[in-house]
Amino acid sequence: MAQTPVDLLIFDLDGTLIESKWDIAESVNFTLAELGLPKRPLEEIFGFVGDGVKKLLHLAVGEGNQSRFEDALRVFRGHYLEHCLDRTTFFPGIESMLQHFAHKQKVVATNKSIDYTRVILNGLGSEHFIYAVGGDNGFGLKPDPGMLLHILERLAVPKDRAVLVGDSTNDINGGHNAGIRVCAVGYGMGNREKMAACQPDWFIEQPEELMEIFV
Repeated sequence: MAQTPVDLLIFDLDGTLIESKWDIAESVNFTLAELGLPKRPLEEIFGFVGDGVKKLLHLAVGEGNQSRFEDALRVFRGHYLEHCLDRTTFFPGIESMLQHFAHKQKVVATNKSIDYTRVILNGLGSEHFIYAVGGDNGFGLKPDPGMLLHILERLAVPKDRAVLVGDSTNDINGGHNAGIRVCAVGYGMGNREKMAACQPDWFIEQPEELMEIFV
């Protein structure tokens, strides 16, 4: 298989670079307990991740408790900022892949708040990335193409020399909406069937496979 030349690798964060679902779920259930609301099963919380913290907490507090949303947001933010690196790590294979692409520009584009994103990247290895954009930087949330178009413009990279790597339909649709190719990953939190239906350009099972596809 011929390798595809790229100048820029854009990575989603949760479920793509990092295994973060345990810390997110812990902070969600801490928040619910603080507000006197029933905790939720971990698998249910994992399914809420991917659309940013506001959507996450709207779903977590539940239909009948939306009046508690602002309290939930405040409690969650405080707790998660303190605990977002308790169990969160790069997925196996991520660091060797990032080192392999040391000569390439690499960026993080996530629907996660930039505050949490910076704390996590600083803890795990921010030196790998030249830039990071979060869901509250004003460019919209994927699948809106805004943050991806902003990155391409800021770094002056042509669309055909960039690829987005992500684990959700938001990533695949966002990349396609921005006019760039997308590599979906099967090891994250995304639903495989839904991702496949969005027709990513590549679908990998391990981060190391990126080293075989791109040059």
